[in-house]
Amino acid sequence: MKLVDAFPRTIGNVMKICDLTQFYSPLSGGVKRYLHEKIAYVRNYSPKDEHVLVIPGPKTGVATDVRSRIYSIRSPLVSRSSRYRALLNLRAIEEILEREQPDLIESSDPYQIGWKAIAVGRTLKIPVVGFYHSHFPEAYLKGAARFLGKRGTLRAMKLTRAYVCKLYNRFQTTLVPSQRLAGLLSEWGVHNVRPVRLGVNTQVFKPAPDDATATRQSLGVEAGQKLLLYVGRLAKEKNTQTLFRAFELLRRRDRNEFHLLVIGDGPQRHRVQKLRESRRCARNISWISYCTDSADLARYYRAADLFVHPGVQETFGLVALESQACGTPVVGIRGSYMDRIICHEQESWAGENTSEALAGAIEESSTKKLTTLGMNAAQTAETLYSWPRVFEELFCIYREVRSKYRRS
Repeated sequence: MKLVDAFPRTIGNVMKICDLTQFYSPLSGGVKRYLHEKIAYVRNYSPKDEHVLVIPGPKTGVATDVRSRIYSIRSPLVSRSSRYRALLNLRAIEEILEREQPDLIESSDPYQIGWKAIAVGRTLKIPVVGFYHSHFPEAYLKGAARFLGKRGTLRAMKLTRAYVCKLYNRFQTTLVPSQRLAGLLSEWGVHNVRPVRLGVNTQVFKPAPDDATATRQSLGVEAGQKLLLYVGRLAKEKNTQTLFRAFELLRRRDRNEFHLLVIGDGPQRHRVQKLRESRRCARNISWISYCTDSADLARYYRAADLFVHPGVQETFGLVALESQACGTPVVGIRGSYMDRIICHEQESWAGENTSEALAGAIEESSTKKLTTLGMNAAQTAETLYSWPRVFEELFCIYREVRSKYRRS
């Protein structure tokens, strides 16, 4: 891999941060948004710091900005729908880190990249932090429980917990986007957990006087209907099958009260297609496979009456926060790790993970004063979760980790 000249090694209180991840694609969501917001923060609010990002891509190359650099390493596709790639060329990662000599490495990967980051960090004497974006043991093992049986699932969970402890205890710090999840990892035996907040771009995702009526008409939403919105991957781990069944139930009780807009793609796209082909639901469901423009996405959030988040394994729930920042309240299933970022009451939320409970929660939530709930949530989101505020705290953690590492 041919490398261009790296930025000079930083000194004093100035930092060069390098992020490594394979959870990145043209269609990916939360992790990609977090990384690009970090690049924007360095550009706009942290003028002496520098940022390097290493990701998989269709070909090897590098894109350079004033104080940021994105390295793409040629990697094979593992999913045609999401466009995720497996970053297998670990030697290329090592070459980049040797060349760039960052002050701190952050790994968003619990697999081969995480182990490589730890090994190179130890060799180059660079502190490495891990970001536990996804609670992957729960996501994978719950789905496999019916095949493994009770004893097999318990055995697999024990092995997975041991793996998580073995990997994440090697990082200087493990960043976790939920206090509750941080507590769970600590119970498992991860000793270096640090809960942090993620954020939302409140310059884009905010209440605005745009023409929601025109957006709703373009989707075929009838006058008097409540527009429900889901944004995210259509996949088992996102629990979208519960959402689709809940919508079918709402249509069977039919008062023609709801229209569902789905923005996203994934393995369960056939469920959306089936709903759109059914005589009962066809007129009341719209599907956009991917929305590439944040301003357009914000427009859909604002046009909706209620955002439905069926996830029960989310570590943060970025789309739920974006919806609230736009002034649209959220309904979901109680007990997930994202509960703490809901900026309004959750009394109407489903108490169990069933389509019947979620349908009932949607019906009950739709009777609330949604505009008032949404506006109050938007104010809270702007106060607590704007990206500059979030990254200011995170960069303080980075400096603390680097300072302790140099003294050890």
